[in-house]
Amino acid sequence: MATLKRSDSIADNMPEALKQSRYHMKKCFAKYVEKGRRTMKLQQLLDEMENVIDDQVERTRVFEGLLGDIWFSIQEAVVNPPYVAFSIRPSPGFWEHVKVNSANLSVEGITVTDYLKFKEMIYDENWAKDANALEVDFGAFDFSLPHLTLSSSIGNGLGFVSKFVTSKLSGRLENAQPLVDYLLSLNRQGEKLMINETLGTVGKLQMALIVAEVYLSGLAKDTPYHSFEISFKEWGFEKGWGDTAERVKETMRCLSEVLQAPDPMNMEKFLSRLPTVFNVVIFSPHGYFGQADVLGLPDTGGQVVYILDQVKALEEELLLRIKQQGLNVKPQIVVVTRLIPDARGTTCNLEFEAINGTKYSNILRVPFRVENRVLRQWVSRFDVYPYIEKFTQEVTTKILDLMEGKPDLIIGNYTDGNLAATLMASKLGITQATIAHALEKTKYENSDLKWKEFDSKYHFPCQFMADIVAMNATDFVIASTYQEIAGSKDRPGQYESHAAFTLPGLCRVVSGVNVFDPKFNIAAPGADQSVYFPHTQKQSRFTQFNPDIEELLFSKVVNDEHIGYLEDKKKPIIFSMARLDTVKNLTGLTEWYGKNKRLRGLVNLVIVGGFFDPNKSKDREEMAEIKKMHELMEKYQLKGQIRWIAAQTDRKRNGELYRCIADTKGAFVQPALYEAFGLTVIEAMNCGLPTFATNQGGPSEIIVDGISGFHIDPKNGDESSNIIADFFEKCKVDPGHWNKYSVEGLKRINECYTWKIYANKLLNMGNMYSFWRQLNKEQKLAKQRYIQLFFNLKFKELVKRVPIPTEEAQTPVSEPAARTQPSASVKRTQSRWQKFFGA
Repeated sequence: MATLKRSDSIADNMPEALKQSRYHMKKCFAKYVEKGRRTMKLQQLLDEMENVIDDQVERTRVFEGLLGDIWFSIQEAVVNPPYVAFSIRPSPGFWEHVKVNSANLSVEGITVTDYLKFKEMIYDENWAKDANALEVDFGAFDFSLPHLTLSSSIGNGLGFVSKFVTSKLSGRLENAQPLVDYLLSLNRQGEKLMINETLGTVGKLQMALIVAEVYLSGLAKDTPYHSFEISFKEWGFEKGWGDTAERVKETMRCLSEVLQAPDPMNMEKFLSRLPTVFNVVIFSPHGYFGQADVLGLPDTGGQVVYILDQVKALEEELLLRIKQQGLNVKPQIVVVTRLIPDARGTTCNLEFEAINGTKYSNILRVPFRVENRVLRQWVSRFDVYPYIEKFTQEVTTKILDLMEGKPDLIIGNYTDGNLAATLMASKLGITQATIAHALEKTKYENSDLKWKEFDSKYHFPCQFMADIVAMNATDFVIASTYQEIAGSKDRPGQYESHAAFTLPGLCRVVSGVNVFDPKFNIAAPGADQSVYFPHTQKQSRFTQFNPDIEELLFSKVVNDEHIGYLEDKKKPIIFSMARLDTVKNLTGLTEWYGKNKRLRGLVNLVIVGGFFDPNKSKDREEMAEIKKMHELMEKYQLKGQIRWIAAQTDRKRNGELYRCIADTKGAFVQPALYEAFGLTVIEAMNCGLPTFATNQGGPSEIIVDGISGFHIDPKNGDESSNIIADFFEKCKVDPGHWNKYSVEGLKRINECYTWKIYANKLLNMGNMYSFWRQLNKEQKLAKQRYIQLFFNLKFKELVKRVPIPTEEAQTPVSEPAARTQPSASVKRTQSRWQKFFGA
């Protein structure tokens, strides 16, 4: 039986596939078109097919071979009688479009433009027929750049760029001149680094490296750089090669090998050692960005935790690299967010705040301004776009003053932060990174086609346009998982969903984001290992929380923090902690547990999330889940076996809670229907808890199934609960079984999921892509012009539709409401910070 191969064309193979079951397919297509114009997902196609072919054996036979391969690759169908057009995704990142005539089953391959027009006919026929409708094609500017070609390579941009740069510099000696020119451009506030004009050609640099290596061979390995700095300067070398003779010799040998016979590993190693990044700006404008009392406030959650942990790791890695480079430089990391005068008891009305646990990192808050007044209140992340341009202009002026020059790297977060980063990076000519965290387009079905329905609340056109502007402008993209970029076999990734889409009446995006672009990289975050550490580290544990946690888990008192109780305290505990919503599926886990008598006999269940009283929630979905949780506890008579604890926000206590669960020889369960990354999985594994996590999304990449934990199918509760029960039965027979998975989970985390690994990867990307953008500056400039045109003519017009709130309490303000200096416990040395903040 024929099967579909990647090299096969859908348009060429589909006629034969349909012909094999022509009778049934004619009936199916007649069924599809009888309701007129509409869009259909795969499940709808299958459901209607079931009505036509009611015999299950016959349906199975129809889907054998080629037709099944094609049919189960369908992501969407558009019915426009007599035609049905299909968007087919045979593998991640690859899309084909065909239309089938329902009358005779003839098949024709169509372009993405034609497919989008098919969709538009349903929502705005005049727009679909307009020959001059605006089409956006960012891919038109990428023809000269190399791209990855395999689905499995998506997200490995750094490695690909390293190989391509190596090939470009290979061959004749003069091919390496761009690298020499790049080294000549390196400086720190006007002071030359690495080499000066004396070594302006490849030949001169090669000869000087030979002389320098011979000289260094005669020195003790730990000889400090300043001991031979004068001699090196005479030969054309400047600071930055290393702090000792050994380090300088290693770096020089690495460059010699790159110039003589380039290979990707040496290229990446050499570029990672260059003194390129000292000052970093990180944008996160929306929500309440602070270090305390902000989690749970509107639009304020994991992104704040991510950035604060990221900053600590980046500063630590920068300090190490600067020391190894032999430089006496203090790095600066500035997190830029919005100043909110009505700060609801937080520090979000303070212009400046030192970041705890760092020496040289700060939060800078700049207000949103409307004409001559400061916006005083919180603004939804969907409504921030009218303020971003002016906000970024003000930030840019302040950053240039504070840092006494341009930053070296700008990192955006979420749509608004990525747009701000794009505007600043474009103005200053600086390397830019973007981190999406979450792309709203994938959260709301048909949010592009039905944008008019959503516009008054969400302003999706602003969001989607800002996303594709930032994604195309940025030098590199940081994703936490492969699935974030390109999804899985069955589900497109968040970025992939921006490849082509349409906003009827506004614009048709025929090429928005290409996931095969080498700018895409995967750098998974870690958990704060000062908070989330193994339960076996007894000396480090937060024992002050033990009485609270004992009460939290085992007290029989019902109050606002916990309900239910655990009768048998000797049983291990399976534990889950998440928001109480449909996707996180805590009620699903509760039902699995309730149904599985074997599992109930082996373990207790602890759920952490939400409120107990639905009236306390303002979210309809959460209210429904609260009611469902109460119903399940009653239906399965879980009294004495379940403890439901309200949502917890104290990170340190949560860390100790994980460890206390580990003390019971329990496990962590993450049952989400879909999870983009899975930070709680990382936290649990850091604490030594064996972990069972959803196979839908990021956790399936974090855990190696059956080795460092277990994958569970959230759509098959019986199977999932039995996997958990099997584990605990084996633990009863073999006490070492639990320890095996605890240790393997920790090993997996320490190999792949720590903030140290993340910071090292991010700075390596910063170095590599800084060189990459110089190699491709003409192409970068051409695309930037197109982006600027699109931003000014389209995006800024869309922004005018977003209403500006009127605030009775607001009065004209020219300066932010408050300023603070760094805390007394953290001494700052940057004179500019002191000058700026009046210290």
